[in-house]
Amino acid sequence: MPLTVDDLITLYQQRGGAWYGGETVTQREHALQCAWLAEQAGSPPGLIIACLLHDLGHLLHEVDDDAARRVRADAHELHAASELAHLFPPAVLAPIRLHVTAKRHLCGAEPRYWATLSAASRRSLALQGGPLTQGQSAAFMSMPGSADALSLRRWDDAAQVAGTPTPDLEQYRPMMQRLSFRTARHLVAQR
Repeated sequence: MPLTVDDLITLYQQRGGAWYGGETVTQREHALQCAWLAEQAGSPPGLIIACLLHDLGHLLHEVDDDAARRVRADAHELHAASELAHLFPPAVLAPIRLHVTAKRHLCGAEPRYWATLSAASRRSLALQGGPLTQGQSAAFMSMPGSADALSLRRWDDAAQVAGTPTPDLEQYRPMMQRLSFRTARHLVAQR
C-alpha cells in the first residue's frame, strides 16, 4: 500500500529511535537536524522535506544500527525515492535520489571534503562506489536536482550533533501535506 504523510510521521515515530549508522544521533534526530538546517538556510519546501526524508530507506529496510558495516550498499536513497514517487514531486525526490552520488562527487571534486566525513560515512563511501571520476562528476552535475542534492549532502554531514534542538516532526506535517500529490488530488476532488 502506498505511503501517506501520516505513514511517514508514524514511521519516524516508531522506527526513528534507531541509531543513525554509527553516529551519536538517532535516525529521527538526524532527519530533523537536516531539515532544520535546510529551513534555517531559507530553502524551498521541497528541499526541506527532501532533507527530512532523505534517509527514509534505512527505516523502510529495517536495517541494523550501522548499515555501513554491512558487506553491501543498501541503496537506501533509491529505495526512499521509489517509495515516495507517488506522493511527492521531483523537487523532493531528486535530492533524495542523488544525495549519495553527491557525497561521491564531493569526495572526488573537493580533496578536503573526504577529511570532513565521519568514520561511518567514510566506510559507507567505499560500499557506495567510492569517489566519482571527473567524467562521472560531470554527468552528475548535469542532472536535474544535483545542486539541491549537494546542499542536502552538506546538511546531511552536519546533522549529526547529539542534543541539537530542532522542531518536532509535527511541524513538518503541513509542509509535507502541501507538497503531496495525494493531498492535492484530494483537494481537487472535493471542489
